[in-house]
Amino acid sequence: MQDALQDSYKILVVDDEPDLEPLILQRMRRNIRSGRYSFVFAGNGIEALERLTTEPDIDMVVSDINMPQMDGLTLLEQIPKVDPNVRSVIISAYGDMRNIRTAMNRGAFDFVTKPLDFEDLQITIDRTLQHMSEWKEALQSRDKLVALQNELDVASKMQQSILPTSFPETPEFEIYGNMNPARNVGGDFYDLIPMDNGRVGLCVADVSDKGVPAALFMMSSRTLLKGSAIGMGDPGGVLSEVNTLLTENNETMMFVTLVYALYDPETGYLTYANGGHCNPLVVHPDGSSTELALTGGVALGVMPGLDYQEDSATLNPGDTLILYTDGVSEAMNASGEEFGVERLQRIFANQPPTSARMTIEAIMQAVSDFAGDTPQSDDVTCLVLRRSPR
Repeated sequence: MQDALQDSYKILVVDDEPDLEPLILQRMRRNIRSGRYSFVFAGNGIEALERLTTEPDIDMVVSDINMPQMDGLTLLEQIPKVDPNVRSVIISAYGDMRNIRTAMNRGAFDFVTKPLDFEDLQITIDRTLQHMSEWKEALQSRDKLVALQNELDVASKMQQSILPTSFPETPEFEIYGNMNPARNVGGDFYDLIPMDNGRVGLCVADVSDKGVPAALFMMSSRTLLKGSAIGMGDPGGVLSEVNTLLTENNETMMFVTLVYALYDPETGYLTYANGGHCNPLVVHPDGSSTELALTGGVALGVMPGLDYQEDSATLNPGDTLILYTDGVSEAMNASGEEFGVERLQRIFANQPPTSARMTIEAIMQAVSDFAGDTPQSDDVTCLVLRRSPR
């Protein structure tokens, strides 16, 4: 236990016997010389409270019970009002269990009996200080957790603030999106970007890391993507420009995976580019499904000067396009199994989508049923576009 007590501790001894002070200083001299302990003294409870008030660095109180003016039991009631983290040990007559029980009920951590056995006192002091140190560490950990939770709450609010809250529903197509956050990580986002000639841009993305830094990087990525999409048009060029801009000032070395698609509702024509993200899925009216071809891009923000290839597909009437993050495909159950793409496809094998919203709800429910009570480490995010059947 001594190895755990490397700091210096200040101990207040409260007793009306004048001989106790020189005796303690004599018997504890080695610990005093080494700087491990320092002692201060008071003759009664009133003097002790004055000491505690004027010397806030006192860690521990060793107090007799029977003293004039203010006894030890009354002192025990007052100590938490001055400093709730101070630990107390009482000195009691051997066999005085009534007072000992009262003292313990009033917050004493331990007790020693008279006549004092200094070896027992040494052990009791060590044990009490050890407990006090562990308690302070626990408080510090709690404060860190509170601060972390506050940060995650801020990140969550930042994340939610940029997600679309209204979705287009026209005779030609409908779009719907949703995100179920895991531990308020602030990493995923999706977006809709109205373009010229009735076209619409769709993006789903997943930022590395967690908390406020991830949320800030997410917001930056979203802003750059929207500006580039409006200014450039073609998905491959958009991803290349966003990647260049993200790598220019990326001291945190974060990155974002994303897929960006441009949809023309008149023709059903879809062009897309993928930066290290999950492959989009197209579900057909008969319940069968097809993964779109990979375009070979890597995550954005890793290195500058990358070119992103694009590919295209045509959504036929009744087809449903699903963009999602790995919070869907990599959701885990209690056995450590991943949800996977095949399970995603099986959701609609016997019940093809009838609306964009129904598609999202079916995915979220299937993932939730699969994972059960198993905590998830990533957001579950989907954005769905469904071309209306003719």
